[in-house]
Amino acid sequence: MSFRCTISDEQLIERPVLLVPPADTHKYARGSALVFSGPALRTGASRLTAQAALAVGAGLVTLVGGRDALNEHAAHVTAIMLREVDVHPDMVDDRVRAAAIGPGAGVSAHTREWVLQLLGKGLPLVLDADAITSFAGDPAALFAALHDQVVLTPHEGEFVRLFPAIDPADRLAAARLAAEISGAVVLLKGPATVVAAPDGRLAINRHAAPWLATAGSGDVLAGLVCGILAQGNSAYEAACIASWLHGDIGMRGGPGLTADRMVERIPLVLRDCLEEGKFQL
Repeated sequence: MSFRCTISDEQLIERPVLLVPPADTHKYARGSALVFSGPALRTGASRLTAQAALAVGAGLVTLVGGRDALNEHAAHVTAIMLREVDVHPDMVDDRVRAAAIGPGAGVSAHTREWVLQLLGKGLPLVLDADAITSFAGDPAALFAALHDQVVLTPHEGEFVRLFPAIDPADRLAAARLAAEISGAVVLLKGPATVVAAPDGRLAINRHAAPWLATAGSGDVLAGLVCGILAQGNSAYEAACIASWLHGDIGMRGGPGLTADRMVERIPLVLRDCLEEGKFQL
C-alpha cells in the first residue's frame, strides 16, 4: 500500500499519509499503469491523466493509442511511455496494475468496446468522462461488467446520463445508491466530492477550492486515482485519497491555476503527506 487513508467520524476525508517505498523498490514494484489516449487533436486530456498518474507515484505509465495521437504525445512527454494499438487493447500483462480510460476518448462504440474489454480483465480501472457517457443509452451493459475495483468519476451531468433514475439533489444518497446499483466505487465530483463504495461506505471531501473549476482539472483527478490504484490501494481508498490530494492542489494553486500547472504541484502536496520520521533528505 502506498498511502494510508484516514476518514473522520463525520465521514470527512482527512490528509492521507504517504508511505515511503522500501529501499530496494523498482518501477514495476511501484506499479505500472495504462492510460488510453484520445484521437489526434484531442490528446491533451489523456496526457494530463498520464502525467498525474506518474507524478503521484506510479512507477511506469504508458499512453496507449493510434499513431497520429502518439505523435502528438511524443512532442510533449519524455518520462511517459507510448504504445500504439489498432482496435483492441490487448496489451495488459501481469505487470499492469491499473488503467484509466475516458479523458478525450470520444463518445463512441469504439470507446465502449475498449471499456468492456478492460473490465473483462478484472483490472483496477478508472472510468471518466467519455468512458461514462458512451454508455448513456445502455447503462445496464456497463453495470453488468463492473466490479468493485472500478472507480467511476462523473460530474453531475455525466452522473445523470448514467443514472437517469437517481435524483442528484441529495448527493450523498445519490452516490451511495449509484455505487450499490453499479457495483463500482462512485466518485461524484463537485464542491464537496462524495465517494461511495458498493458495500455502503461513504466519505466526503470538503478540502478543496473553487480554483479547481478549470478545464482539465477532472483529467488530473482521474490520473491521481489511477496512479494510486497502480500502487496497490483499493478503489475506495484511491478515490478518497485522490479527492483530498486534488483539493489540496487547488488550495495551494489559488487564482490562475490551470490543469497543466496542477501536475507540477503534485510533488509538493505529496511531500507534506510523508509519513513522519520515515524520510530525511
